[in-house]
Amino acid sequence: MKPQFEIADIIRRYGKGFYLQYPVLDYHKRVLNALENCRTSALGGHVEQCDECGEIHISYNSCRNRHCPKCQGAQRDRWIESRLSEALNCKYFHNVFTIPDCLNYYCLHYPKQMYNLLFKSSKDTLECFGNDEKYLGAEIGCIGILHTWGQKLDLHPHIHYIVPAGGIDKTGNWRHTRCEGKYLFPVKAMSVVFRGKFIELLKAFLQSKGIDFTEALRHEIYRKDWVVYAKRPFGGAGQVIEYLGRYTHKIAISNSRIQSIDNGNVVFKYKDYGDEGKSKTMTLLATEFLRRFCLHILPKGFRKIRHYGILSSRNKKKIRELQTKMNVPEPEKDAVVYIRSDFKAKRCPCCGKGEMHIIMSFRANAPPFLNILDALNNKKLEQKDSLTR
Repeated sequence: MKPQFEIADIIRRYGKGFYLQYPVLDYHKRVLNALENCRTSALGGHVEQCDECGEIHISYNSCRNRHCPKCQGAQRDRWIESRLSEALNCKYFHNVFTIPDCLNYYCLHYPKQMYNLLFKSSKDTLECFGNDEKYLGAEIGCIGILHTWGQKLDLHPHIHYIVPAGGIDKTGNWRHTRCEGKYLFPVKAMSVVFRGKFIELLKAFLQSKGIDFTEALRHEIYRKDWVVYAKRPFGGAGQVIEYLGRYTHKIAISNSRIQSIDNGNVVFKYKDYGDEGKSKTMTLLATEFLRRFCLHILPKGFRKIRHYGILSSRNKKKIRELQTKMNVPEPEKDAVVYIRSDFKAKRCPCCGKGEMHIIMSFRANAPPFLNILDALNNKKLEQKDSLTR
């Protein structure tokens, strides 16, 4: 069911006022412009026709921007399909690494560098515990997914990690986690190591920028909680895929959460995790809503999903060897394991029997739909004339 309101509607209605009120980065303007024009005539499109009943349907092109709530489904499914070929026959753990809000100032001014520090320090923490014989003594693998938002669209950088319950030891064999797979590593110990590694990297970064690591900042950093959160382990690849589908290509807010965009305000739903996850609504000025949305536009070219250790791209051969030892069947070439309707010919919405096929494409800002139909009819008449001659 199509949402009643979209982020694109907010940009169309309040974007100009937002640009006048705030010094918006040019790159952020380009992203908002892409979202505004997504699946409209501004990006061009194509005409489809049913091979059974002749029904004609017009479709506009997507912007394919990774911040667009309408363009994530197909990208997410392609990514998941690729990951399925690397699934191991074991449990998977879910860990979340979060930095305290006293560092938000630096995240606003140096997002690329700060998010890279977050990735490196959290990944190094997991590998440190994995290599330690006390906890595992093996090379682990993990997939990290950066999220920068909280439910209220505030800045809340954190990384979700999916970690297989084990690793490859020095002999090349698979070693399972201890404690019967109930947990990966102790979260309190990981929190301390994570904080130490991040602060060490932060000091070096600030020094490179000529910024002092003040005593006040040190006190604030150590006063705050450094949260490493651990959810219960997944039972296997099926549950991991379900999780990945919800998290990998998620954006700051979905269209379905937007309730109203009238009178210069935006009303949206959010979950209050401080109140047992109850669903509530929040009202923001539209310009403030867009300002908060822009907080979560990632730097150009920044990789928000990263694969480490045995799950990195260079270890595909090693993964296949592990799958063989774990009796995981080799995926068939070109086999479609998990797929959406985006990947195949669409069923005709009119007769429900035929399939829709593209018969004509048009560029951006093409003539209105009726003009396109006229052009198609003229084309058919020309074809008939050529046959009768």
